[in-house]
Amino acid sequence: MDSKVIPVVFTPGNEPYLGRHLLFCFDQLICSAMEQNAITAPTSRRLILTDHQKMACQVIAQALSIALSIRELIRQGYLFGGHVLLRALAERAAILLYLNLYPAEIDKWNRGWSHKEAPTLAAMFEGIQAKQRPGDPIRGGDMTAHMNDLMHSKPASAPWNMVSLAGTGFGHAVSKILDRPELCDELCANAIPWLTVVQCMMVAYFHDESAANIEGGGLIQ
Repeated sequence: MDSKVIPVVFTPGNEPYLGRHLLFCFDQLICSAMEQNAITAPTSRRLILTDHQKMACQVIAQALSIALSIRELIRQGYLFGGHVLLRALAERAAILLYLNLYPAEIDKWNRGWSHKEAPTLAAMFEGIQAKQRPGDPIRGGDMTAHMNDLMHSKPASAPWNMVSLAGTGFGHAVSKILDRPELCDELCANAIPWLTVVQCMMVAYFHDESAANIEGGGLIQ
C-alpha cells in the first residue's frame, strides 16, 4: 500500500485485511457472541446471582470487550497489539471453563484469585484437559509459551512486529502493519477458539431462568 494514500483511520470499507477468510470467520463469531449476549444479559439481570454467575458476569463482559478490541486493532493494522491481547482473552476463557469444571474453586475467586493460591493459566489448561480428556495429558506451559513471549517482550516475540523495509532489510514496526496477511490470519485463528469458549460459557452459566425475578448486577448489552 502506497504510504501517500494510507488513511489515518481505517473504516469497515477500506480496512487493510478486508476479505481474509479467517477474519470473516472472526467477524461472524463476534456477531454471534454479541447476539448471545443480547439474550443472556437481560436474563442475568433478572436472576438472584450465584457466586459463579457473579464471576461470569465480570469475566464474560471483559472477554467480549477484549475480543472487540482485538478486532478493532486488526481493522487499524495494529496486529502486534492484537497478538499481545490474545493472552488476556485466553485467560478469561480459561477461568470461565476451569471454574465451570471445578466449581469448588470459586472460593479462591471470592478471595481475590490471588497468584499465591489461584492456578496459573498453564495449570488451568492442564486441569481442563484432565477433566475433559483424562487419558491425554498436556503440558500447559507449551500452550502459554508464545503468549508469555509476547506479553513479557522476550526475544522470541520479535517476529510478531517484524516488517520489510522496502527491500533494504527488516525492522520492528512501531505502528500499523499493513502487509502481513499471515499475521492477521494467525491472530484470527488464535482468537476464534477462545471467543467460542466464552460464548459457550454464557449458556453454561445462565441456562436456568427459573430463579427469582430481581434487578441488580448482571451483564450489559
